[in-house]
Amino acid sequence: MLSGQDPLVARPQLNAQLEGWLSQVQSTKRPARAIIAPHAGYTYCGSCAAHAYKQVDPSITRRIFILGPSHHVPLSRCALSSVDIYRTPLYDLRIDQKIYGELWKTGMFERMSLQTDEDEHSIEMHLPYTAKAMESHKDEFTIIPVLVGALSESKEQEFGKLFSKYLADPSNLFVVSSDFCHWGQRFRYSYYDESQGEIYRSIEHLDKMGMSIIEQLDPVSFSNYLKKYHNTICGRHPIGVLLNAITELQKNGMNMSFSFLNYAQSSQCRNWQDSSVSYAAGALTVH
Repeated sequence: MLSGQDPLVARPQLNAQLEGWLSQVQSTKRPARAIIAPHAGYTYCGSCAAHAYKQVDPSITRRIFILGPSHHVPLSRCALSSVDIYRTPLYDLRIDQKIYGELWKTGMFERMSLQTDEDEHSIEMHLPYTAKAMESHKDEFTIIPVLVGALSESKEQEFGKLFSKYLADPSNLFVVSSDFCHWGQRFRYSYYDESQGEIYRSIEHLDKMGMSIIEQLDPVSFSNYLKKYHNTICGRHPIGVLLNAITELQKNGMNMSFSFLNYAQSSQCRNWQDSSVSYAAGALTVH
């Protein structure tokens, strides 16, 4: 389903890029039960995303839930794909129809149109990385792509509850797709705390405040942070769903921790004409 370039032409180049980035990173949080990773073009965030994907243990992972925000269609719930297979330049990824059936039965989901599916990059950008991370066990896993709409806090809680039983299973991995601050006039967001120094420092301070709240695994604090600063974290709803799923499992005595492993910006903003997008990669481990 990746359109554009002929997959076979793109393959050696893509493979080499992914291998290069992954080879430069340590696996300190393996096996990750969930990761947060960016979804911009790989030239911008490929090296950042590697920090999250390096924590994936392909030998135990059998199902990969990919939660991406909807950029193009207004969606108040979550949506499932209508296809069976996603194509990547490396190899095809099979969608888990059994789990899709279970999710569909809840009545909480809608179907993405093929057009929406093809237009949306928040899931697409994770497919080659997923394929690469799982290469050594490529015939032994399925994916569960979920397009996450602009959920209310109560909906984030409901979906968190629903996904918590899947998050509890060590053979499942959750990939949460999100970039961090989109700053500048073209994003209509220009929060600036002068006490932090240059604009890019203020952006970093704002992002790291949000990241440390995510590390506290508290969905309510994260919602309050977003209400206060309106930080343009595009995957805030998938992150909210993950935090609510974690909260649900913690109630049942599961002990987990989340750590961010890398942070980057597409460029350093120094004046009001500049713009940038921030990227962060992190992993959830179960103790």
